[in-house]
Amino acid sequence: MGVTERDRQLIAALQRGLPLVPCPYAAVGETIGMTESEVLRRLRRLQANGVIRRLGVIVRHHELGYRANAMMVWAVPEQQVDAYGAAIADESGVTLCYRRKPAPPQWPYNLYCMIHGQDRHQVLARRDALVRRHALTAFPHRVLFSGRRFKQRGAWYMPRETHSGNTMEGADGCR
Repeated sequence: MGVTERDRQLIAALQRGLPLVPCPYAAVGETIGMTESEVLRRLRRLQANGVIRRLGVIVRHHELGYRANAMMVWAVPEQQVDAYGAAIADESGVTLCYRRKPAPPQWPYNLYCMIHGQDRHQVLARRDALVRRHALTAFPHRVLFSGRRFKQRGAWYMPRETHSGNTMEGADGCR
């Protein structure tokens, strides 16, 4: 079964995030004329069909005092990148870990991970511990500290409108 117009309305409503209320799926459903059980049933189906991979939380780390963040990149042999990626992704200090196609010779890196800290020293200490635990010293790598934040919200895949056509003003659900 494909994605219906009702599914699209649900996805558009979820882009704003879940409200911080006791029954968030009921509240989302109310805004688009669905019951809580219909919202949950549709989400399960969309997830089972691969339309939605996961629902997650976006933590605004800067507001929590984590002022330094860096992307670590490694050039890991292709036959080993999946194993290293799985091990690094399992680390508690890693908030993001993924594989990318390298662009040699200028950019040979294929394994990426993000580490946040209260300052650069803390981020580098976490990186050093990660390198020791996973024997990453043999692989070329770089540390890319962020200089400026541009976006901290989930992706928008649907138009920012409700079922009634009212344009949504922000990612926080405020009109």
